[in-house]
This record gives sequence, structure tokens and C-alpha cells, in this order.
Amino acid sequence: MKPILTVQHIAKTYNMRDGIVYALNDVSFNIQKGDFVSITGPSGSGKTTLLLTLSGLIRPTSGEILFENQNLVNASDKELAEFRKKHVGFVMQNFSLIPYMTAIQNVMIPLGLNGKTSSEQKTLSSAVLEMVGLENRQNHFPRELSAGQQQRVAIARALVNKPTIIFADEPTGNLDPSLSTEILEFLQTINKDLNITIMMVTHSPQAADYGNVKIKLIDGKINNKN
Repeated sequence: MKPILTVQHIAKTYNMRDGIVYALNDVSFNIQKGDFVSITGPSGSGKTTLLLTLSGLIRPTSGEILFENQNLVNASDKELAEFRKKHVGFVMQNFSLIPYMTAIQNVMIPLGLNGKTSSEQKTLSSAVLEMVGLENRQNHFPRELSAGQQQRVAIARALVNKPTIIFADEPTGNLDPSLSTEILEFLQTINKDLNITIMMVTHSPQAADYGNVKIKLIDGKINNKN
């Protein structure tokens, strides 16, 4: 089976006063469609840089990233924006909900960017909020929702465009253990039932165990030795 994502020798460097700093250093791996990938490592090891690079938000200094047949490194800014709109969902640690918009309005945002009509946006967003168990909270503002409910709204927003890959950066970082388990099990359900590839950065060994593929970064390099 051909990988959905092929990463070959990518590096991300920054020119600092003391010399060149490697945020990523010769990182290579393949990801199959439907994988649940956990990315771990100490603070400053390059985890978030890797996620941002793979999602096309920052460009690597060198190397190659192939998504299906598209070379993301050589893609134009417009092509990268199209890639994210069509194929990518994001779930962040701080939920990143707009506070003055209701749950359904937050979920509708990606659909508006993709040119859906207002009626289509509401129908699709309502359906995905029902999928995450928030059908009775659609008109609530973020401040009226628990932390776990806010993260489920964020997951619904990531799902609404039917992405190929969800990039999750510490999705349980602001949640207590029981809510963390709830969110992780929900991500696992999405992964298995919808065959959506998930790439998740986490500090938590318990969260990392949900991945069938595990990538450990140390000083910008992959180190999967136990």
C-alpha cells in the first residue's frame, strides 16, 4: 500500500546568534491512511515544528514531504492553502474557539472558507455537533461549555470538512484525566470509524499509547529506542 504521507530527510533550521539551530534534523518516515500517530519527546524536541511543517503552515529548510502525489515542499502558498482546506483539520490544546461565536458558528467557519452556502454550513455543522454529542449545546458560547465540551466543539470543527488528516497538538493538555480519556477515545473512534489519519503531539505516555505508530523526537531527530 502506498503511504498517504512520505517524509524524507526534512530539516528545519534557524540562524541564531550562536550559529545554526536545528528544530528538525533529518526526519524521515511513512504514514499510511488510517494510522493514528503519536509524536512524543521532551519540550523543545521539535514536536510542534514537525506538526506545523507537515500541515504546510511552515516550510522545511530542506527535505521532501509528499502527500499522496503532491510535493508540499515545492507547493505555492495558494496550493498549500488549498491542501489545508481540502485535507486538513486542526485540534489545538487551547481549543482556539472564537469566544463571541456559538458552538455551531465556530464549527461553520471552515465551511464558509470552502464556499458552502449558509444553509449547507448549518446543516453540516449541526450534524457533526450531533456526532460529538453536543446536539443540545449548538447555540451555547464557549464560556457556557465545560473544557471537555469546548474540545469536542474543536474536534467537530476539525471534522466538518471531512479531512484526510487531523493534526492534534496536545489535545488533552488542558483537560483532567477523565476528560482526557474521553477525548482520546473519541479521537480513536474517529480514526477507526471514519478512517481519518490522526497525527497527535502529546507529552502524555497514556495518550501516546493510543497511537498505532509512535514517533519520538529528541533534539529534532527521531529516536524510537526504548
